[in-house]
Amino acid sequence: MNYKKYLPQYVAEAIGTFFLVFFGCGAIILSETNANFDGSFIPLIFGGAVAIMIYATGHISGAHFNPAVTVAFWIVKKFPGKRVTGYLLAQFMGATFASLIHLVILGKNHSFGATVIVTSIGVGILVELILSFALMFVIISVATDSRAVGELAGIAIGSTVAICAFVGGPLTSASMNPARTFGPALLKGDFSNFWLFLLAPLVGASLGAITYNWIRNCKESDDSD
Repeated sequence: MNYKKYLPQYVAEAIGTFFLVFFGCGAIILSETNANFDGSFIPLIFGGAVAIMIYATGHISGAHFNPAVTVAFWIVKKFPGKRVTGYLLAQFMGATFASLIHLVILGKNHSFGATVIVTSIGVGILVELILSFALMFVIISVATDSRAVGELAGIAIGSTVAICAFVGGPLTSASMNPARTFGPALLKGDFSNFWLFLLAPLVGASLGAITYNWIRNCKESDDSD
């Protein structure tokens, strides 16, 4: 495989994931270390960062910024398997570098924006499944269906991230993204429940993609009839 051909896509994924974690988790850190920072804006910052980077890099890499999204696209055959590994590495590297920059700028006396569960494990799994399903359901609809308004993809996906963060944030930190969890966990040195933030988003996003794909195929079949 010609890696140079796909290098710009990998770099775009790394940059997009970097800024997702840099701004989103950075906001969490500021809410912990700066009394003048209003933590209620954290969901909007996460959603805004995603929306901005979609418009900046979506035409280059598709703007996944999330291993669960990449795997889900691959499962429903909307993404080539030969690029999955490169995307995943880029996303994890981007998130890790963002947390490293947080260490350089803000020190280590904070959580690095690490994901935490304040519910039971079972409830945490359910919440992450539902949030990841919703996110992927929206992503695949605006990204692959010509009937959707593609120009609004950034707004639609960013708004979904923000809404999920508002609702799921107090319960599981609303990760929905294994890379977003991995970077802060690595710098904090705490991988407690990482398996949950790895598996639940992967399963939830895959189910969201499969469900939308089935709905679209049924609709197209009805239209042809």
